Amino acid sequence: MSPDPVSPDPVIPDLPYAPPPGVSAGVEVMTLAELRTRARAKGQVMSDPQRPGFHQLFALDEGTLRQTVDFAEYELTPGSWLWVRPGQVQQHGDLAAGEGTLVLFQSGFLDPATASAARLDEAFGPVRWRPEGGATRLALEHLHREFAAFTTTEAPAAVAHRAVLRHLLAALLLRITALSPGPEGGGAPGAGPGETFLRFRAAVERDFARTRQVADYARALGYSPRTLSRAARAAAGVGAKEFVDRRVLLEAQRLLAHSDEPAAVIASRLGFADATNFSKFFHQRAGRTPGAFRASVRGADT
Repeated sequence: MSPDPVSPDPVIPDLPYAPPPGVSAGVEVMTLAELRTRARAKGQVMSDPQRPGFHQLFALDEGTLRQTVDFAEYELTPGSWLWVRPGQVQQHGDLAAGEGTLVLFQSGFLDPATASAARLDEAFGPVRWRPEGGATRLALEHLHREFAAFTTTEAPAAVAHRAVLRHLLAALLLRITALSPGPEGGGAPGAGPGETFLRFRAAVERDFARTRQVADYARALGYSPRTLSRAARAAAGVGAKEFVDRRVLLEAQRLLAHSDEPAAVIASRLGFADATNFSKFFHQRAGRTPGAFRASVRGADT
């Protein structure tokens, strides 16, 4: 693949994982009321677009919560769960319209086996879930109580506490992904994708702005293009080239919707030779020009 380009400053605000002092790093549990209070204290406008670098799992108890994740609006009612994954662009609706619990956690907090079983690295995994209620709710409550009860970060108690939190979080996520009927709106947990696809997906996430050529990924990973296409089709339902193009298109949509940068700058960010090639690519896959897409999204927000 080509050498690393100079990375421009992000135009969609990144939201890093930053737990408050005294909180065990890796996972945090709070009520939506606590989230609202924290946002006010920091002067955050929760309706602004943001790209979290960690997982967010919302469980609604009462009211209605609306949230947009990568241009799709989701409505949560009691019993619904919303899972926002690292890198997805989210916009909160009226957080005062619902009450519930929020779990924040970093992908690396869990052991690799659990992360694989819960399919944490599915960047485009299902967003809205309605897991089996009783056991899943108890798992969340247990995690919340354990998180709230711990008040020291001194070893060895902190080490044991982190281990307990890790196990409780693992139990919760496996309840949602592997032991429940599946995501809301259809689908099933099923078996995870194979290693070939996981490696390919990670490479695409890292390099989609450098190359859209499957041959480049095949060469870097040591597979044939045909092998990558078979793996992508089995795991994602599309061939390798379409998988790459969809990732590029999503990033283009994010940048058009959430920044004022001209198409030429966005084209450069995404590795296109010029704005004309970018516009042609976008129109073929989105059915409209970049300008028309931006206008439609901005119009919907007003």
